[in-house]
Amino acid sequence: MNIGQVAKNSGISAKMIRYYEDIGVLPASKRSDAGYRMYSEDDLKTLHFIRHARELGFSTEQMKELLELWKNHDRQSAEVKDLTQKHILALKQKIVDLQTMVDHLEQSVHCCAGNQQSECEILNKIEFGMN
Repeated sequence: MNIGQVAKNSGISAKMIRYYEDIGVLPASKRSDAGYRMYSEDDLKTLHFIRHARELGFSTEQMKELLELWKNHDRQSAEVKDLTQKHILALKQKIVDLQTMVDHLEQSVHCCAGNQQSECEILNKIEFGMN
């Protein structure tokens, strides 16, 4: 498959596939005699794995670790579990942080008159801090 075909089949853009190759998440593709990237079914499976890991919010570095673990059949599932538990904790902290942002913004919206005057409590809170 060429990069266009594998992009369509994997749901990952050609640009992102090239990026993943550049940063080492995806091994460099084989090349045709004309220099075009060529991908195998295994490459497509790897790209599906990458897409699913990204959908779950794993970072690029975490995806590299997950791919190594996925490809290593001698791994211990404890390593995967540990990585995933750390990711869960980070996601939960993100949720807390996002909820704090929502609360601050809702408070600002509540304080804003939303009328024809230029005074805006939302902009004031952003300028001077939300606390």
